[in-house]
Amino acid sequence: MASIGAREVEPTAAVYSATKFAVWAISEGLRKEHADGVRVSVISPGVTESELAESISDSAAREAMRTYRALAIPASAVADAIAFAIMQPPEVDVNEIIVRPAGSTH
Repeated sequence: MASIGAREVEPTAAVYSATKFAVWAISEGLRKEHADGVRVSVISPGVTESELAESISDSAAREAMRTYRALAIPASAVADAIAFAIMQPPEVDVNEIIVRPAGSTH
């Protein structure tokens, strides 16, 4: 599980994006190292519904996160993407899926 943050770095999110890029890079390495039938899929959600905004103590940052998440997709959309990847026949490797709100750049 990575994030769209592996591909897009927002101000103040460099460390977060770096960790998500690391997930992508490790997954790509595993895929290349295990050509013996091990399947590796990276799911990268964009903005997704969660309670994250409510845990932010700075009121301005909390409100900014609420605004950012106004168009969030439900967690079930991410679950559906995961299910799609793992339900493929053994000879199919879904390398990567990006799931984000329609019309969004996040």
